[in-house]
This record gives sequence, C-alpha cells and structure tokens, in this order.
Amino acid sequence: VLSVSNLTVIDERNQRVLDDVSFELHAGEILAIAGVQGNGQTELADTLLGLRIPASGVITLNGEDITTDPVREVLDKGVGFVPEDRKKDGLVGEFSIEENFMLNGYHQAPWVKGLTIDQAARKNRSDELIKEFDVRTPSEKTLVKNLSGGNQQKVVVARELSRDLSVLIAAQPTRGVDVGSIEFIHEQIVAARDRGIPVIIISTELDEVYALADRIAVMYRGRIVGVVPPTIAREE
Repeated sequence: VLSVSNLTVIDERNQRVLDDVSFELHAGEILAIAGVQGNGQTELADTLLGLRIPASGVITLNGEDITTDPVREVLDKGVGFVPEDRKKDGLVGEFSIEENFMLNGYHQAPWVKGLTIDQAARKNRSDELIKEFDVRTPSEKTLVKNLSGGNQQKVVVARELSRDLSVLIAAQPTRGVDVGSIEFIHEQIVAARDRGIPVIIISTELDEVYALADRIAVMYRGRIVGVVPPTIAREE
C-alpha cells in the first residue's frame, strides 16, 4: 500500500536526518518503527505527511507518487496521522470537541453542506464518535483543553480512524495517557489493522512495539538498520 524508496531528508541545519530510508507497508499489518527518540522518526512521519519535502527518494501510496504532495492532498488521499505531540500538532485546545473532530475534513461531508457547516450533522457525528471511542465528556461542546490527556488522545484517534483511510501513521500514540486509555487506543489500532488498514506505529516504548507490531523496523542515526520479527529478543 505504501512504499518508501531511498528517502533522504536534509534539515534546516543542513544535517542529513533521514539517510536512504526504504521500506514497504502491506495491507493488514502493523509496522512498528523503534529506536531511541531523535534518530529520524519525527522527520520520517513529517515527510510521509507532506510537512517536509525530501532531498531525494520516492513515496508512493497505492502506486501513486505522493512525494511532493501538499498536506491537504495527502490527507484527502487517505493518510491518517496521530502526531507525537497532541497539544501542539493534534488539537486546538480552545476549540470544542466537535470542532476538533472536523479539523482535517472541514471541507467535506458530513461536516459541511455547500459552503456552510452543517450544525446538526456535526453534532450527530460528534456524539457517535464520543460514544464509539469512549471520550469521557459532558458534551461535544466541551473545550478540548478541559479534557484529560487520555480523552484528548481519544479525540485525535477518533478523528483519524473515523475517516476512510488507506494508511494510518501513529507517532507515540499513547504518550502521557493513563493505563485504561492505552489499552483502549491499542485495541482501536489493532481493530483498524484487522479491517485491512496498514498502520505505521512510531514508538520509543518497547512494550508498545512488542504489543502491536507484526514487523519492527529499527532506526538509528536516520537509517533503518534492520527489520525484524516481533519474536526478536529485546536485548538484540
């Protein structure tokens, strides 16, 4: 579904943060990208989403070259994204839950009718997502900044998984959330995989990597130094 070939990214300081990265992602699998934070994982996620343009290399989604596509087009082609910092990149704290649900689909049904927000449809869809993803809140009108970390993350996950996805990219999907929310979010990611949606998990938590991965790619200094099965010993 997703193919990354010889991807190289140069950062603002002229450092090579991704160095000839190649991998493939298949339908119905979870590929976990493991490694110590700061070895290129953040830049890889940004590049797959269209936030960074690579110096060289090709990214294809369902056979279509998306290497230089702007973010809006990447999202509209079915890439779901759970960012590693939900407060900075995943949510607008001053917006309500229902407003956050429509952030990346505000130009599409069911959120809009013509050029106007469909208030009734937005409320109905938001209520459905709040129930389905067990967001603990008195109302869809609650400001996201007033939710717990776990419920904020559920809002992000619900927004992404409620779309028609070709692939889901989830970076540190359970960072800073409680144990109950971790379990719930993991269940939702596995359920997505079981529906055939391929998933990339980027995580520095080995427990999470082993809990979710069908394959593990290990990153070090901007390179993928190995792709291994989840049966490999932690020490290795």
